[in-house]
Amino acid sequence: MAVATATYQEQTDDQKAITEMVRQFVDNEIIPAAEEFDHEDKFPEAIVEQMKELGLFGVTIAEEYGGMGLDLATYAMIVEELSRGWISISGVVNTHFIGSYLLMKFGTDEQKDYFLPKMATGEIRAAFSLSEPEVGSDVQGIKSTAKQTDDGAWELNGQKMWVTNGLGSGVVFVLMKSDPKADPPYKGMTCFITEKEPWAEKNEGDFAGLVVPPKIKKMGYKGVESTELVYSGYRCPEERVLGGPAGVGRGFKQMMDALEVGRVNVAARGVGIAQRALELALRYSQERKTFGRPIAQHQAIQFKLAEMATKVEAARLLTRKAARLKDAGERSDLEAGMAKLFASETGKEVVEEAFRIHGGYGYSKEYEIERLYRDAPLLLIGEGTSEIQKMVIGKKVLERNKA
Repeated sequence: MAVATATYQEQTDDQKAITEMVRQFVDNEIIPAAEEFDHEDKFPEAIVEQMKELGLFGVTIAEEYGGMGLDLATYAMIVEELSRGWISISGVVNTHFIGSYLLMKFGTDEQKDYFLPKMATGEIRAAFSLSEPEVGSDVQGIKSTAKQTDDGAWELNGQKMWVTNGLGSGVVFVLMKSDPKADPPYKGMTCFITEKEPWAEKNEGDFAGLVVPPKIKKMGYKGVESTELVYSGYRCPEERVLGGPAGVGRGFKQMMDALEVGRVNVAARGVGIAQRALELALRYSQERKTFGRPIAQHQAIQFKLAEMATKVEAARLLTRKAARLKDAGERSDLEAGMAKLFASETGKEVVEEAFRIHGGYGYSKEYEIERLYRDAPLLLIGEGTSEIQKMVIGKKVLERNKA
């Protein structure tokens, strides 16, 4: 009697092909160059140009606008591979991805036609801005303002903080308070599509009123710039309100929706950096010898490797579930929060265990793990801290399980 057997496939054939292509690109182009760019805190221009050629800036943008039209699950797999090479590279596409998501879901036809084809090729790159110097997790507390003038345009004033790609981007999706008297405050917030001159510290002409102070110096996550943005009398045309005039007052909900997919993105980055740390630990533990044998043969090291590998796989599965739920049109706020919380903490923990396995060499800049050790903590903060994730998860769990 014949027994039918089915082969388990974690990825479709198309997903396998694209992730293998990205992995090869990472191994050949990113990992060998990452140490130099990190050391000099230098933007990886040559790598970004290659990413444009591979179409990586248009991965999730619809084909009608020149993109690949791939789903969030596939994008998460690509981000994992890029982060495995160097987390800063995934940062170059992260805010760009959020910007394209906002446009595709909430943008007017004119906004889509104008921006998406240029974004798909990487001709212009996008940034995304919520935080302010005195406002991080409490987004409703933002102080930057937008006031509509007699000619219909909006005048933007205020200071934004921690803007990834803040200098090199050509467009910034920024949340402003358009109605200071709104109650609750989130109903008085609007998202503006603010164009700027890439790499210009002081914008002139049509983009006058936007200044980018010197980039923030960081412990890790180097190469990609993190900046402040200072809006001072910046004029944003009415047609550049996200969603047009109907988008006024809807910015908070639009941004929170985007953060949901952004959290899947950060979770994928956590998986990627954890995967690389595991690879480095496995290699080093089989090469390094103590007491006459490789340290991988010592039970204490094997226990570390067992926990690391298990956490990486669990984080990967959580991340892919959240992405697939979103792709299916299901609610994924709880799952995205869980994935982001677990994967970011896993990234930090697995990197630290790999660091311990390397011993004194882990503290040396001669070894790659030292860079990962500086990069990993970013994930605990970006797109909502672990503490905020727990608040979100707790609230959503209660909502779904009312007594």
